[in-house]
Amino acid sequence: MRTASLALAMACLAMPAAAQYKVVGPDGSVTYTDRPPSDGSARVSSITRGGSMIEASPQDTLPQELRQAATRYPVTLYSTADCPPCEAGRQLLVQRGVPFTEKRIVSEDDTAALDRVVGGRTVPSLTIGTQALRGLSPLEWNAYLDAAGYPRESRLPRGWQAPAATPMVERSPARAAAAPASAPATPVPIDRTPAAAPSGLRF
Repeated sequence: MRTASLALAMACLAMPAAAQYKVVGPDGSVTYTDRPPSDGSARVSSITRGGSMIEASPQDTLPQELRQAATRYPVTLYSTADCPPCEAGRQLLVQRGVPFTEKRIVSEDDTAALDRVVGGRTVPSLTIGTQALRGLSPLEWNAYLDAAGYPRESRLPRGWQAPAATPMVERSPARAAAAPASAPATPVPIDRTPAAAPSGLRF
């Protein structure tokens, strides 16, 4: 017990006094610093006042201006699979360097949730803070991103990647197990849209 306590005390002494982040690089090297790294491929943990480590969120590694915009007006893209306009909207955000999360519409529950959030069943849709934008309009999307304070050119750290898309409505394990293994992931399409587009969606 005394050995463990001594090791912990030595580790704390080895840290810079103002260290706020523990950064583990891709090669396993460990660095303590008072500012988040610019390399998005590193694993970052925040150091609390008590010395414990908390895994940092992706926003913690963003430059200050971008972090402020992302905190005040988080961006969420709503999409379906095999949707060219959704891909175009995704690329607009990536090229501009806007950190975003993506919600995938894969079920009727997701479609109903999308209707509640954005006031329609159109994909792609975008929310910037509480502002909902239905359908892809680069001019309109960029205007609202400008108003929210997002830089016009990418300032994302090197290697930064948006989190993987997740269903809009989380399915419970019991419900997922009840679904037949051969059942399609989405309802029957309409208007000759790709098979992955749930009914009632427009793009």
